[in-house]
Amino acid sequence: METIQERLFALQDAGYQAFQCRLMPTVPPEKVIGVRTPALRALARELAGTPEVEAFLGQLPHRYYEEDNLHGFLLERIKDYDTALARVEAFLPWIDNWATCDTTSPKVFARHTGRLLEPVRRWIASDKTYTIRYGLGMLMRYYLDDQFRPEYLEWAAGVQSEEYYVRMMVAWYFATALAKQPEAAWPWVAQPRLSPWVRAKAVQKALESRRISPEQKQALRALRKTFSEN
Repeated sequence: METIQERLFALQDAGYQAFQCRLMPTVPPEKVIGVRTPALRALARELAGTPEVEAFLGQLPHRYYEEDNLHGFLLERIKDYDTALARVEAFLPWIDNWATCDTTSPKVFARHTGRLLEPVRRWIASDKTYTIRYGLGMLMRYYLDDQFRPEYLEWAAGVQSEEYYVRMMVAWYFATALAKQPEAAWPWVAQPRLSPWVRAKAVQKALESRRISPEQKQALRALRKTFSEN
């Protein structure tokens, strides 16, 4: 029987490997096999629930980037909330790139957002780059619609980090908040309540978004002109 690692190498695309490496400067090229995401998801569907997977999920850290992504896609298929949460928490310390971080999202979390809020806040308070980013991603994914509360903006703004991939996620969060909760989010970018870098990136991403109305974009462009004056 082929091992999971052997099956990943059987799906290798050398051209895609080079492309992936350019997108992820934090990951050494020798860790990237070069497997396209649809193929990884198909493999996760095929392997889900097998004894082989149970052993694989317990083998942390993995050697290859694709093993990490496959791990994340397998976690997405877990139907029990407590099991999914425990598996995510075991996995988070080993995540070393934005792509694995942003694509690991168990579907069961959507049905337990009340319970998920405490882990989200704990992840945001972590000192690990991708654990913080993951918490911010969950806050953005599940708590900017019907379950939104203005204090969540304070949680995101309160993240103190000089790590690029954390600051960019804070900016992405506020850009999304401008689209989904514009009245609550606008004061955070209209006044210098965020760091200058995060504020500028949030406005930039909002201007690039199709979810922001033309009127909002006009106001954001006017706001952006004031940044260099302050």
